[in-house]
Amino acid sequence: MFKYTYLFGAFSPITGDKFLLEMPYCSANTFQLYLNSFAEQNPSEFKIMVLDNGAFHKAKSLVIPENIALIFLPPYSPELNPAEKMWKHLKRKFTNRYFTCLDQISNFFTETLINIDSKLVMTTCAYEYISLNSFWSV
Repeated sequence: MFKYTYLFGAFSPITGDKFLLEMPYCSANTFQLYLNSFAEQNPSEFKIMVLDNGAFHKAKSLVIPENIALIFLPPYSPELNPAEKMWKHLKRKFTNRYFTCLDQISNFFTETLINIDSKLVMTTCAYEYISLNSFWSV
């Protein structure tokens, strides 16, 4: 019998902030919980999320909080999403490890994510088209 856990996350290439939640399922309902929690973090901040075209990202039942905008990438273009670089970084740390239960995986996520500082997020997610300098040089 397989057991699963899902990590939902957003990473800011501008501030280096990160917001992650581990969820038991990957569905529109859990994505809604993630969006609501994300909206509550720094509620006066307007957040722009770059997303792939996962069905749960576009579910009609979703209620997008007022301080969040969703931008969808063209199909089959994950290389355009800055967060994919962070997922790649996390997957490298996860590779070739043996876990006997989901609790060990959750603990691994927690320990790994605590050690990811804002500088690592900014340098890993950096794309020239979203840097603050590109906004001011136009």
